[in-house]
Amino acid sequence: MAFVVPTKAGRFEVRESQSTPKGPRSRTLASFTELNDEVIEKVRRKAKEAPSEAKLRRAARRAGAPVRRDPTEQAARELIAELAKGQRLDPHLRRILLELLQKGYREGADPAPADEAARGVAEWMAATPEDRGRALVDLLLLADALPHAGRKGKPLRFPRLDSTGE
Repeated sequence: MAFVVPTKAGRFEVRESQSTPKGPRSRTLASFTELNDEVIEKVRRKAKEAPSEAKLRRAARRAGAPVRRDPTEQAARELIAELAKGQRLDPHLRRILLELLQKGYREGADPAPADEAARGVAEWMAATPEDRGRALVDLLLLADALPHAGRKGKPLRFPRLDSTGE
């Protein structure tokens, strides 16, 4: 069972207790100043019984540790605050946001063809340059892995496009 304790240095530790022949013992799974997603993942990897994210957050709050908000909730709070100050959204962003809030995004759902492009944009809207770079590297590696079908060393040939329609 995982629990959170403060340390003398002003930090906090997530510890796990276990029974041994010599009596109960605890081991440190992670040390932190603010509980965030990285700490939670580290604890879940190292724990014999992985605690849920909600249980870890509750334990940290009980111990008085600062807990970083869920990124989605934080973004929603910031958006609400900006809208309350009178800021306006771009009409395209507003339409995408309303659609996602009303219909929700469900994995495997069949979006209408008109919405497919908006969903693709929505997924990459806040991507960092590092995320975009990793995606580009993945695409280039995929292109390198595609078979050449005997054209190695030969230039690519494309069919002629005839705009006259004849």
